[in-house]
Amino acid sequence: MASSMVRSALLRTALRARGAAPGSTVPKRNFASSSGHHDDAYETAKWEKITYLGIASCTVLAFYILSKGHPHHEEPPAYPYLHIRNKEFPWGPDGLFEVKDHDH
Repeated sequence: MASSMVRSALLRTALRARGAAPGSTVPKRNFASSSGHHDDAYETAKWEKITYLGIASCTVLAFYILSKGHPHHEEPPAYPYLHIRNKEFPWGPDGLFEVKDHDH
């Protein structure tokens, strides 16, 4: 209760120091970065439109890039040094995870 009376007294003193009448309202404070002619709703609508345009542009560009053909390279030659086996595995001639059809 005492703190509210102190705040009230300080507010009255501040208003009198400014020369304001006791029944007048305190003027609204603006941030230094806010300009007087731009509205927050205008800025929000502007950036919403920019976002939707960016999403649409990126989607179209992705479809264009991904729909283009890409080169298919030939299979590399079977180099003999890639599968050097100095001794047989206990389970057969191939590795455990190699899947090959052998005509045995």
